[in-house]
Amino acid sequence: MIFLDHIPHDVVSWLTLRNYGFSDAAEFFVFISGYLVGWIYAPIVRGGLFLAAVKRLWKRVAQMYVAHIMLFLIFTAQIARTARRLDNPLYENELNVFNFLQHPDVLIGQALTLRYKPVNLDVLPLYITLMFAAPFIVWCLVRRPNLTLLGSIVFYILSRWFDWNIASYPPGTTWYFNPYCWQLLFVFAAWCGLGEIAKYSKWVWSKTALTIAAAWILFAFVIIMTWHSAFLESLIPKWMIKAIYPIDKTDLDMLRFTHFLALATFVTLLVPRKWKPLNSVWLRPMILCGQHSLPIFCISVLLSFSAHWILTQYTKGVWEQLAVSAAGILIMVGIAWSLSRAAKVPDLFVRVTESSEPALDAEETMIQGSQVAVQ
Repeated sequence: MIFLDHIPHDVVSWLTLRNYGFSDAAEFFVFISGYLVGWIYAPIVRGGLFLAAVKRLWKRVAQMYVAHIMLFLIFTAQIARTARRLDNPLYENELNVFNFLQHPDVLIGQALTLRYKPVNLDVLPLYITLMFAAPFIVWCLVRRPNLTLLGSIVFYILSRWFDWNIASYPPGTTWYFNPYCWQLLFVFAAWCGLGEIAKYSKWVWSKTALTIAAAWILFAFVIIMTWHSAFLESLIPKWMIKAIYPIDKTDLDMLRFTHFLALATFVTLLVPRKWKPLNSVWLRPMILCGQHSLPIFCISVLLSFSAHWILTQYTKGVWEQLAVSAAGILIMVGIAWSLSRAAKVPDLFVRVTESSEPALDAEETMIQGSQVAVQ
């Protein structure tokens, strides 16, 4: 979905969620991340292995930071080379890399501190920030889950009220994904991953709640359709338009958050935990991409720009849009398959004598066991 949504005016992006409601792939990306953190690391922290959780999560943060910097360099070089070869400065300005090419000495430092980010590279810094805080979030959730969630809600409200955000570059700008607000979705997801949501199941999946969720999903669909139909737009009262807009993605507007909750309510109700189609051969490509989410996300950013300039320079016909979208998806699946196969290749072990490292301790073994359970 992220790959398709990053291709401007792509007909295939009508298969993604953003065209049918307030929320989109960003909410699902953050929620799945938070849910897995709560599910995997809560038992570890509860077992007294907090430092082991910190070590493993911050190691992941370091990997994501390196991936972000490498993606930034490759992405910027890709845009600069394309703009030069095609003699079209549109790409430099459209994707916010013109200033970098003019002042690389200044912008490299800003990029290393996550203050400067080209277009489409905003999600990883948000994820890095949330994962850095994840050990402490889980520690609090294990001890006081409801109080921690309440604290997250209060922090969200204060961030919206006082307009808190992290400074970006150029001066006067802020992060596109405000981590002070998006932490609410992450904490809520981790809270669900702990199993706390099951305690309220009779209310969450009651007829009243499902009716409200269905009505909200339908309302969001109608509003989104007004973006494509002047007739539908004319039917919406002006007072409602003033109340709804702008739908703020930066600060995780409640319209987006509640729309995601409504969708999640129906998905968890209608899709059983052991639903057979989830293990079908047709969904195997999606599973492979999910198992290698970081490299696939990085590749998707590069592929979406490639698809963008191909459609811009040559043609924007429907068949061409279908072709570049299908090609990008096949490339991502192929890379995911290759990474999966490479992971199965046995490592080469060299026997050493007294200097051999000790076996994995109990903490590492427990963490690996949790990861196996997820797979």
